Amino acid sequence: MPALKFEEAMSRLETIVSELEKGDLPLDESLKIFEEGIKLSKTCLKMLDDAERKVEILVQEKDGKKRLRAFTFDADENDDSLPPDSD
Repeated sequence: MPALKFEEAMSRLETIVSELEKGDLPLDESLKIFEEGIKLSKTCLKMLDDAERKVEILVQEKDGKKRLRAFTFDADENDDSLPPDSD
């Protein structure tokens, strides 16, 4: 079975939440899809953690050397602080 895409997992998780919120399912079916939802939630969190680790940017230090660092969103940071890609 091919790996589940993040968007597909989130869509299924949203469906599960809606079904559980309705409260129309028998207990055994509710428990079954609740368990599926927990697994999907953990899968989505792992995918997000993996993606976060992959997102990195090269930053040129004052000494001219490029350093690899994890991406962080900083509203005060200007785009012109990033060096042009010279590779």
